[in-house]
Amino acid sequence: NYQYLLTDPVFQLTAFNTALYTTVTVVFKLALGLWLAVILNRRFAGYRFWRSVLLLPYIVPTVLSAFAWWWILDPTFSFINWSLLRLGLIERGFDFLGDRWLARESLIVANVWRGIPFFTVGYLAGLAAIPKELYEAADIDGASKLQQFWGITWVLLLPLTTILTTFSTIFTFTDFQLIWTITRGGPANATHLFVTLAYQRAIPGGAMGEGAAIAGFTLPLLLVLAWAALRALRRTTI
Repeated sequence: NYQYLLTDPVFQLTAFNTALYTTVTVVFKLALGLWLAVILNRRFAGYRFWRSVLLLPYIVPTVLSAFAWWWILDPTFSFINWSLLRLGLIERGFDFLGDRWLARESLIVANVWRGIPFFTVGYLAGLAAIPKELYEAADIDGASKLQQFWGITWVLLLPLTTILTTFSTIFTFTDFQLIWTITRGGPANATHLFVTLAYQRAIPGGAMGEGAAIAGFTLPLLLVLAWAALRALRRTTI
């Protein structure tokens, strides 16, 4: 089974999909989560309300949010296509789930939307722990806001960033419900991840050996990520 999978074009495409999906989504979630955390860490009118709203994508059950995205991306009922057509910006709607790259990009957007709160809440806790005196001293020394961010904020958030990134990578790498509910690995296997392909081969396809082998390919990376997460947690508690 392992020898066959290494020469299987679908498995090779799945490996590419998994690497692309995991890398791009984690990078965007980290960047947008940090940006939102910096904004929401300030005191402005209604900041408590927006902090609460931010949690909605994360607390909604994955299947329910996946169904919502499925309707948003549906070529016939998509409000995105309807709005763009009404505004005269396009002549015909996008087939979000029928085009290989559009389907990949759509799933990335859905995963980023769901995963941003994980980074934002974590970074909010990290920002609250940074002493204000450091920023006051930097102001006295004439440091700009950008210099303060790179010299104080980012440096002190690096240990937390390692933990958040590692756990988010594990969650994204093993994302099943979102992918299977929206595309089931299609079109033409363009959005299959290791977990969805393993399920498809083992359960509907009846090839339990192939499914188990695909799952076996994920174990070394998951073990490395789990070790990295445990090591990062130990460093922060010492």
